[in-house]
Amino acid sequence: MLAVTVSPKFQIVIPQVIRTQLNIEAGQKLQVLAFGQRIELLPIEPARQLRGFLPGLSTEVPSEKDRV
Repeated sequence: MLAVTVSPKFQIVIPQVIRTQLNIEAGQKLQVLAFGQRIELLPIEPARQLRGFLPGLSTEVPSEKDRV
């Protein structure tokens, strides 16, 4: 278990082992979620990076005849 300390400005430092494991870089945005007494930080992935993460999913969208 890793522990962090909340600074007087309510800041924390994410331990290097976690940053390395999750490929978190300086300046990267994280989503903050609260679940009861638990805080979760989730890396926000750019939409471009998510392209193709569901192989086999059809991206064909049938257009209506009255649309260009």
